[in-house]
Amino acid sequence: MNSSFPPPAIVLVRPQLGENIGTAARAMLNFGLTEMRLVAPRDGWPNPAAGPAASGADAVLDGARVFDTVAEATADCAHVYATTVRKRGVTKPVLTPEQASAAIHTEVGKSAILFGAERSGLATDDVALARSIVTVPINPDFSSLNLAQAVILIAYEWSRTRGLASPTETELDPPAPQAELEGMIAQLDAMLEAAGYFRPPERIPATKRALRGVLTKPGWTSQEVRTLRGVLSALKGRKRQRG
Repeated sequence: MNSSFPPPAIVLVRPQLGENIGTAARAMLNFGLTEMRLVAPRDGWPNPAAGPAASGADAVLDGARVFDTVAEATADCAHVYATTVRKRGVTKPVLTPEQASAAIHTEVGKSAILFGAERSGLATDDVALARSIVTVPINPDFSSLNLAQAVILIAYEWSRTRGLASPTETELDPPAPQAELEGMIAQLDAMLEAAGYFRPPERIPATKRALRGVLTKPGWTSQEVRTLRGVLSALKGRKRQRG
């Protein structure tokens, strides 16, 4: 990672509940952010409620640093962004999360992103310390985001700009060999023949071709072929018992 453009610090200003700090840590680590800074957490730090809520993001919580003021928490940062849905009369550049993330990746120096307390958000004095405001289009009639939601919006955009790899897709089983398909088709043919399905005689070739098309089209795996053949065998055995 280029040391000139380090990942931003996530600064939680006067967070109230330990659970919310934990879920914010989880959101951070989901998208590759690990530096959490806490400004005057209401219930002190460490908070025993944070760990379970973090769901394994213990490295973020263990490394969290506590400060008395926003100024102290951002003293080493060249770029400070305040997240808020209201501009509060402060004249500053207003960016989307995408624009802020792009800037963080291109501006030399450490960045910090401020998130306010759960009930009130950032105070006007907190916003005044920032150089830019980050906001998102949101329903004006219901603009309440919880702390983790706000963090995840920013963290996602930062990771997207950074180009984090997507989770590895589940590896699919290879298609079954043709011989296994032929065995399944032959088994079904024999059962249908015994049941008198193939009629009239002049339609038998066309009917069997249609059936073969259905059975070969999906690209069965060996496990799927074995499963279906087991079903056919069970049905045949049940018919014998009834007979």
